[in-house]
Amino acid sequence: MAGGVAPARSWWQLPAGDLLRDRLYRRLWLSILISSFGGQITMLAIPLTAAVLLHATPTQMGLLTAMELAPFVLFSLPSGVWLDRVRKLPVYVSGELLMALVLASVPLAWALDLLTIPYLYFVGFVLGSIHTTAGTAAQIVLTQVVPRARLVEAHAKNALASSLAEVTGPGMAGALIRILGAPLALLADALLLLVSVFILRGLKIQESVGTKVPEHFWSALKEGLRFVAGLRLLIVLALLVGFWQMCHHAAMVVQILFATRELGLDEKQIGLCYVGLGAGTIAAGALGNRISKRIGVGPSLLWGFAMCGIGWLQLAIAPANAFGVLSFVLMLVCFGFGAVLIFINFLSLRQAVTPEPLLGRMTSTMRWLILLPSIPGALLGGWLGEHLGLRWALAAGGCGALALAIAGWRFTQLPAQRSLPRISSH
Repeated sequence: MAGGVAPARSWWQLPAGDLLRDRLYRRLWLSILISSFGGQITMLAIPLTAAVLLHATPTQMGLLTAMELAPFVLFSLPSGVWLDRVRKLPVYVSGELLMALVLASVPLAWALDLLTIPYLYFVGFVLGSIHTTAGTAAQIVLTQVVPRARLVEAHAKNALASSLAEVTGPGMAGALIRILGAPLALLADALLLLVSVFILRGLKIQESVGTKVPEHFWSALKEGLRFVAGLRLLIVLALLVGFWQMCHHAAMVVQILFATRELGLDEKQIGLCYVGLGAGTIAAGALGNRISKRIGVGPSLLWGFAMCGIGWLQLAIAPANAFGVLSFVLMLVCFGFGAVLIFINFLSLRQAVTPEPLLGRMTSTMRWLILLPSIPGALLGGWLGEHLGLRWALAAGGCGALALAIAGWRFTQLPAQRSLPRISSH
């Protein structure tokens, strides 16, 4: 440049070396952003349909969540063997498309006066089945696009994409549900999933398919199980995150009921409150990589447990007035921040130590292990909410998560896990 003066970088320009400068990763990130907007609608529309339109009891809300989780228990392990034999991107794209069709069936059933709680159980089971395979495939696709050394950064940016949707999505979803009704609002999610499919189609990803996977199904399955069982880090992560999932689902199944029946909020007001979830996740998505670098990936994960526990526990003792509404928002902020801290470090740690030929089986095995406790957690939360009160379910989740953070700090090596470990030899 003339005079030796470098031009000032515009505010919108990305720093040199930023992952979003990579065209392949940028398309993947954009698809996550768009489908996340749709996910905000589904997150509110399905439980609101059950709670408000179909007058579900706390036990039925627990059963609805359990039906969404059951496919992970039933299908995770065999799907991992299958995924290690096939290309992952087509599975991911097909899952997004099938999910759009299933969600579109809910307003159709409502229009035909066929919408019932059992039908929502069916929808939840099918959606869970899709997440079991396509969700695992999506996690593996990321490792094919991003170098392993940058996995924490990539997961943080993915969380940021979800967070951007969570800041504005719940308010928009609440308004949409208020205007159209919860079942019809699901059509918007279906359309956004189709946009995500359009973006993902045609991505060029190089992967070796099934080159080192045993031919026989049971041999391949056992190899994946032995790999996970042979690494102490994976066992510790499965135990801790699995117990956290139990606490999470015990509290989650009563959140909408607490908002509608204890605090008296309508659909639009609940949607506006859920902006707090977006604020928490966007903060963690923006700061998560820096926090992990500053205090370490292990300590970051444990602090995530503690933040979630604090959020649920303070809501359990909140008054049923305006302060209670603020407490509901604070709970969502704490959960959003804490959950992102947990998962950007949890996913990065487990992917960092796994050879590529085992990624499908490791991912499905870990998802199976951590979600096994979710079903009893959801059923426990529903039972506590119906027989002792909604606050007891929230308190159980909060106390459990705080105890988990303390136990992880006291009895595991995670406080000393400052950076990502190297890939395990296998």
